[in-house]
Amino acid sequence: MRVGFVGLGAMGRPMALHLLRAGHSLALWARRPEAAAPLIAAGAVQCASAADVARRSEVVFTIVTGSADVEHVALDAGGLGEGFAAGSILVDMSTIAPETARSLARRLSRQGVEMLDAPVSGGEQGAIAATLAIMVGGKAAVLERVLPLLECLGKTIVHVGDNGAGQVAKACNQMVMVGAIQAVAEALHFAAAAGADPASVRRALAGGSACSRVLEVMGGRMVDRDFSAGVEARLHHKDYGVVLAEAYRLGVPVPVAAAVGQQLNALMARGWGHSDTASLLRVLESVASAACER
Repeated sequence: MRVGFVGLGAMGRPMALHLLRAGHSLALWARRPEAAAPLIAAGAVQCASAADVARRSEVVFTIVTGSADVEHVALDAGGLGEGFAAGSILVDMSTIAPETARSLARRLSRQGVEMLDAPVSGGEQGAIAATLAIMVGGKAAVLERVLPLLECLGKTIVHVGDNGAGQVAKACNQMVMVGAIQAVAEALHFAAAAGADPASVRRALAGGSACSRVLEVMGGRMVDRDFSAGVEARLHHKDYGVVLAEAYRLGVPVPVAAAVGQQLNALMARGWGHSDTASLLRVLESVASAACER
């Protein structure tokens, strides 16, 4: 297929490479030309604008930071909307507000363009290994058309519902995952404060019902004091903004998510947004240290 791709960051770059290696023609646009260089060397075509990507493509993938970024790429001057032909498909794999996904789908439909919101879970390593979980909102018939492309990128592809439903599923994913990171941080901080060895406590928990991928990976980073970014904490902070805004709009109580959101705010205030979300442990430690100084 003739495929386009916009968003060549830590996840987008390997995802685009999988599509190219699967034999699809690939057109790219990047704000930073150097981000596209490895893909151009592998046979992709570099375009002068997002609109040019859309003109060359049947299906365009986007994976950028937030709601405003997706709207800019899709709708602004020089954006995808200027280049899409009727019958084209936009597959947005960013994590954005559900209502933004719905609004964008409605606006694109006026020019005969279909859209799927298809956010992912699995992080950079999942993108590299093509093992992502992909949560899809939109028409089932449109998903069927792009399924061979999505199968190049992930192992678990679930059609959740209409436009916006994929983003709802991703919000739920972040609620559970980042909530678990906070729980692990609290457990290991509690263990240290109580005089137990956090590494030994983590090993003990890993053999019981508290065992989880978050305990394994994020708990390991906390024990090792490795706060270099796997996923930058600022992105989880952005995602929690989406979660809490949607919960407020719906009138749904989310007390655990609200508390985690406050901890992410504290993390950001301490300047750790470009560190790993395992830095939630450091937030607890800094609060405890400040209390001791008083």
